[in-house]
Amino acid sequence: MRQEGLTFEEHETGKKFITLGRTVSETDIVTFVNLAGFTEPLFMDMEYVARESVFKGRPVPGALTFALSEGLIIQTGLIHGTGMAFLGGEIRVVAPVLAGDTLRVEVEVTDKRDTKKPDRGIVTYQHRVLNQRGETVLEARVQRMIRRKQ
Repeated sequence: MRQEGLTFEEHETGKKFITLGRTVSETDIVTFVNLAGFTEPLFMDMEYVARESVFKGRPVPGALTFALSEGLIIQTGLIHGTGMAFLGGEIRVVAPVLAGDTLRVEVEVTDKRDTKKPDRGIVTYQHRVLNQRGETVLEARVQRMIRRKQ
């Protein structure tokens, strides 16, 4: 893990990073759905899941998959002290994640551009969230404001 994040100048288009893995637990799902208000039977009622859904276990909300992927990226240290803002992006859930799945994220710098402010720039990343079988479960294009060298 990096102790200090990459500055805008240190981001190179085409550069790739990969995170450590993280297994999603039942507790993670229950805590998230209660905290965020995702109190749908699909996430709260395993009898409903067994009877009505296409899933063979407790499904993970796509929003939790994205949140966990962001946490894994932050843990790399890539943006420690240099990330100034999450500016948004596009997220696409590709496949289901279930309790017990282990996630990791492949991150690629796909673009960077200057801003009018001399202390920052905008970096675009492509995230690919993979499960333990190497299957893509979520894709995201994310833009962040990144600090320049001082």
